[in-house]
Amino acid sequence: MLKQLQERRENQDGFTLIELMVVVLIIAILIAIAVPTFLGARERAQDRAVQSNLRNALTAGKVIYADDGDYSGATAAELADTEPALTFQAAVSADANEVSFAVAADNQSIVYAALSDSGDCWYLRDAVGNTAGTSGTTFGVRAQGAAGGDCQGSNTTGVTFGAEW
Repeated sequence: MLKQLQERRENQDGFTLIELMVVVLIIAILIAIAVPTFLGARERAQDRAVQSNLRNALTAGKVIYADDGDYSGATAAELADTEPALTFQAAVSADANEVSFAVAADNQSIVYAALSDSGDCWYLRDAVGNTAGTSGTTFGVRAQGAAGGDCQGSNTTGVTFGAEW
């Protein structure tokens, strides 16, 4: 009888239930480690795409500034002619390719804003002149829906601008 059981056991191919469960457990652990890393990389990539779009918008604005001597000619149509890959508007930015902008009353500074797919609103402000501390390009970010409201170039409430993102 023992000989029959041993022969039957030797003739069976495949994995036991325990072996299969160990493999499933290992795969689950690897997924638990990989998914958050992937999601973090995805959000960073979405943010970098918006930052790149804002830098392209800045370049378009600088072209207009170089032509006019101030930002008075920085209209949505003029910016779109200079950088056709982006949609410029004075209204709220709804995605990464829509850049909201606002020109200051003195035509010496402009603020761009764009909403990342990660949910953050990214800002880029360019002020011309030679006043230390107030001229130059500065950057800011605010979580969408956070204190301050919509992602719009004219709405910088709650945004702290700094030398880098």
